[in-house]
Amino acid sequence: MQEYDIGYFDPSVTRRIARGSRTIRNKLIAWEQGREFYDGARENGYGGYRYDGRWQRLLPAIIRRYGLTARSAVLDVGCKKGFFLHDLGALLPGIKVAGIETSSYPIDEGMPSVRTHMSVGRFDELPFADGSFDFVLAFSSIYILNLRGVVDALREIQRVSLGRSYVTLGAYRNDVERAQFEAWSLLGTTVLHVDDWMEVFAYAGYTGDYYFTTAGSLNLRWAD
Repeated sequence: MQEYDIGYFDPSVTRRIARGSRTIRNKLIAWEQGREFYDGARENGYGGYRYDGRWQRLLPAIIRRYGLTARSAVLDVGCKKGFFLHDLGALLPGIKVAGIETSSYPIDEGMPSVRTHMSVGRFDELPFADGSFDFVLAFSSIYILNLRGVVDALREIQRVSLGRSYVTLGAYRNDVERAQFEAWSLLGTTVLHVDDWMEVFAYAGYTGDYYFTTAGSLNLRWAD
């Protein structure tokens, strides 16, 4: 188990957040995880979740690290519109892919190349047999669950993978980071100190790689 930065977030980009700018109303809308969250106003979500090909740049290192080939099977827990799975299939034609999401909108609006490989389901009750996948990705997904759900999701990822997995989790190292992350996040439910996350991993029996998404890694700054 190792912390590993795949380079998804550009450290040169400063993300400014105003205190209280995302209200409970914004969070209620975001929790629908429908059109408004993905492709609506920025204060309610992504402000337009569009394909930009960034996984093409990141995937070669991921493929090397986890020994993926065209004969591998990969699961994306929290697959959104399937951008990761699409680019993976383009780099490794013939690879078996699957994705799971908690709402139908991103799947319905997702990449046609992988749409039939994505389904709606629970992150803490994965509908796959033990050891079904050579690699499991859970990027910015399972920490929307409560603590019990996160533990169950980690155990499920451990169960269906063959020991190779990667999860990202909302975290903080000090009170300033905690306040900034909580002001920025719309869906973040279980956001813990990095030391507490290590205890959660041990409790859940999770042995895969991980990355802590923090105010620091996002380069969050107060707007005022």
